[in-house]
This record gives sequence, structure tokens and C-alpha cells, in this order.
Amino acid sequence: MKQFEKRHDCSWIQGAYKGHMDNAPLQSRLTQAPWLDPAAWRLPGVQPLEPKDWLIRDDAYGGQMALRDQLIETRRGAVHSMFPDAMEPALECLDLVLATLEADHEFQIARDEVVRPDGVHVLIDRQTPLLTLGRLIQEDVCLMQKGPDGHILTGAILCFPASWTLAEKIGRSLPTIHGPVEQYDTAVGQRVQRMFDAIHPDRPLWRANALLYHDPSLHQPRSEADGPRSEVGARKYLRSERQTLRRLPESKAVVFAIHTYVVPLAKLTNEQIAGLRGVGLYSPDEG
Repeated sequence: MKQFEKRHDCSWIQGAYKGHMDNAPLQSRLTQAPWLDPAAWRLPGVQPLEPKDWLIRDDAYGGQMALRDQLIETRRGAVHSMFPDAMEPALECLDLVLATLEADHEFQIARDEVVRPDGVHVLIDRQTPLLTLGRLIQEDVCLMQKGPDGHILTGAILCFPASWTLAEKIGRSLPTIHGPVEQYDTAVGQRVQRMFDAIHPDRPLWRANALLYHDPSLHQPRSEADGPRSEVGARKYLRSERQTLRRLPESKAVVFAIHTYVVPLAKLTNEQIAGLRGVGLYSPDEG
């Protein structure tokens, strides 16, 4: 019964993980460095991905999942949104995630619940499939469905936004979603739309980005009305998103999944630091 109570009562999270809203659970190392590869660093910088490598569970899993549980419990309206038309792809995505997790023997998957590697029981609630996903995997999940103006964001579980808000992006097309991104010009937008149109279910894609932050918090929403992000204080952390694109075979929606890494600059390799300097992201006086 104790595990059942964990599933419904969030007080244990706030006790066991007090402070995680401000002190993010960080990875011990960065496994990808896109700035070291010119092809990966140039927008859109996508590369082929083996389907078996779609989802990642790393050394920050327990801490990040506790934070996700807390956000879903206390800030559900901010981290989750879904149009009715997105229910079919959301359920298809949930089934695909569950099938993928079966290969990870530290997950115990039954018909109506999953026991995560950290021992937490998660009810498989098919009425709220994206919320269920948000409590199983580290990735945030956005569903993009084809509309008359291109692909539209119709549903998402977004616990770890990097300076944007789900409320401002839901229902918008790719060009308007990326409107505030200076590098996302018309040419890049057209390439991205062609890529979304061409994605094959058996051939997912991935890319990664990199930004320096002074605040390691994972949940960092920011309204477009606030303008570009400005940093106050030394930028001591590198935040990198491993972004994957995968088409669902039945609904044809595209799943945009985001695995967030936050790593202290002190934990990067000499090669990674030198590469950051080479692309102008880091200067010797940082920190």
C-alpha cells in the first residue's frame, strides 16, 4: 500500500527532494557536443537515429523524475496541454513509449501500471496519456499534426521549458513557434517543414543544441513578451537539449521529444570547452 500512496500523494516528493525546484538534478557528464561537428551545429543540424536509441535514461533519472512528478502535481496547467484531436496520436505515442521501455529491464510494466527504476508506481491512465508519459520518461513530448499551414503543436507535456511557455505555443505552426528564434529564417523554416513532411516512422532523426545559463533550474518558462533571455551572474552551466523527431505510423503525427541535459561547465572535457570557445559560446572569463 505504501507504493500505491506514492502514486497519489505528492508530499513525499517535496520531502525527499526538497529544493529541486531551485537546485536541479544535474547529469554528471554531457554525452553529446553538437558544436564540435559543423554539420550538426548548422541549422537544422539533424542526423539519423536508430529507433532503439529514441529514449534515454541517464544518471539524473531519479531526480529529474521526482521534479517532473512535482510539476505535474502542482503546475499541471503550465506543463500540459492537449487539443481533443491529439488524443489518438497521444495514445499511440504512449503505446510506443511503453513498448520501448520493455527493453529496459529496470522498468516493470504491467497492464495498468509501471514501476519505474526509482521504485515509483505510475498508473497507466489512458484518459490522460501525455501526463502518464510525463511520469515515465525524462523526455518532454510535443505532438505535431499536419494542418493547412504545416505542422501544428496540438499537445504536449513540457516540464522543462528553456525560456518558452507551452501556453504561448500550443495551436501554433512551426514558423510561428520559432518566430522569436533569430536564426530561424524563411530558408531554415522551409527546410524544417520539408523534413517534417518526409520523416519515415522507421527512420527517426535527432539534433542537439547548446546554451550557457547561470541558473541550472530545469523548469525555466519565459513569455515572448519578456523579450530575449538575459543572464545575470556568471554562466556556469551548459544546457543542451537532445531533440528527436519520430513519425507515428498510424496517426502520422510527428513526436518531438526533448531530453534535457544540464551540466556544470567544470564537468565538460577540455575538447568540449575548446569547441565552445571556437563557436563563440564561451570565453575564458566565464565563471
